Amino acid sequence: MRISTFFYTIKQGLVNIWKNKMFSLASIATMTACIFLFGLFYSIVTNFQAMVKDAESGVAVTVFFDAGISEQRIEEIGDLIKQCVEVSHCEYTSADEAWESFKDVYFDGNEDAASSFAGDNPLANLASYSIYMNDISMQSTLVTYLESIDGIRSVKQSEMVAHTLTDFNSLIGYISAGIILILLGVAVFLISNTITVGISVRREEIGIMKLIGATDYFVRAPFVVEGIVIGLIGAAIPLGILYVLYEKIILYIGDKFKFISNMIQFLSVDQVFHTLVPVALLLGVGIGFIGSRITIRKHLKV
Repeated sequence: MRISTFFYTIKQGLVNIWKNKMFSLASIATMTACIFLFGLFYSIVTNFQAMVKDAESGVAVTVFFDAGISEQRIEEIGDLIKQCVEVSHCEYTSADEAWESFKDVYFDGNEDAASSFAGDNPLANLASYSIYMNDISMQSTLVTYLESIDGIRSVKQSEMVAHTLTDFNSLIGYISAGIILILLGVAVFLISNTITVGISVRREEIGIMKLIGATDYFVRAPFVVEGIVIGLIGAAIPLGILYVLYEKIILYIGDKFKFISNMIQFLSVDQVFHTLVPVALLLGVGIGFIGSRITIRKHLKV
């Protein structure tokens, strides 16, 4: 493409937006509303997912060993566990450490009773590994593997907690997909209408351009530019609004509802917008491009 053609395409796309101000503004407003709702929903979902991930990180599978197992075999089992792709990390608790922890909890204020066990550890066979996972949905697979390892006596898992967190994550995913599809459909429909009006207004001019030898690309490119610009503007506006509102909302919740801020550690604005900005801009440009392409193929018959 020649430079002059490129700049003509950009200029004509902007002219189309200006000539159809009302429809362009309606499309930008709709796109802004859609991306704003998407960004708002994304911020909420991201914080919920972070909360669930934090809860998952505290759920561990615990393995106990056969009586009389050697320290060397325990280390070998530890190495096998760490090699599993499901495992984030694991923590070893010796029998003596388990007894000290037990005493602190159950013999607090009654140290004399605990001292009667001097030299005799009642938890001598309760050395264990606490295993934390990358994804709690992998728990059943990991437990099956652990139960097959020679030297492991029993495996304790939080099955109900794992299922609850996994189901909650799936529910969030389904709801997110449904809402995003609805917003995308509405935005594409509005941009399509705007492009249709632009084609109708310029139909005679386009016919003349075709008669004098203008290529399909030369005729269609300005409408694609129009759709992309509308999508880009419609994405940039709500991102700016959300950036300001997000910080204010977090501060407001922290001041007025301290019990919520104690329960949930909100992500910072930079953490949320690090992903939201490129996704929202890509959505805006993509919706504009798709909406314009669909409309051009359907209505531009000259």
